[in-house]
Amino acid sequence: MAILILGIALAGLTTGITTALGSSKESEQQAIAVQLAAGQMETLRIEGGLTDGETAGDFGVVFAGYRWKQTIKAAGVDGLHEVAVSVESAQDKRTIYELKTFLFEPTDDTPATGKAAKKKKKRSADQ
Repeated sequence: MAILILGIALAGLTTGITTALGSSKESEQQAIAVQLAAGQMETLRIEGGLTDGETAGDFGVVFAGYRWKQTIKAAGVDGLHEVAVSVESAQDKRTIYELKTFLFEPTDDTPATGKAAKKKKKRSADQ
């Protein structure tokens, strides 16, 4: 009877450890995907030149297990774009994390505001 109880306890302990390790790995993947998506969004913001459409790529050798896909579309206001960046598993194409935001990039038609912008326009008109 004692051996039976010990066997059941060991089976339960093994199952618990396996579940905990799987959850830990999933949590690690999620945390990495969040950072990669935020980094890709910042890259878009800094580089500028937003064009509507969908593009995809990878994160290089260091993060070979992850791929990104980004979608940019007009948001109905001149210069405002709706941007979605999703990070996927490179092995099974499963979406791990998706980050959505709006980015504003003034167009040539967008009127500049502020004293500095008006001075710059005046200087360029004088030349």
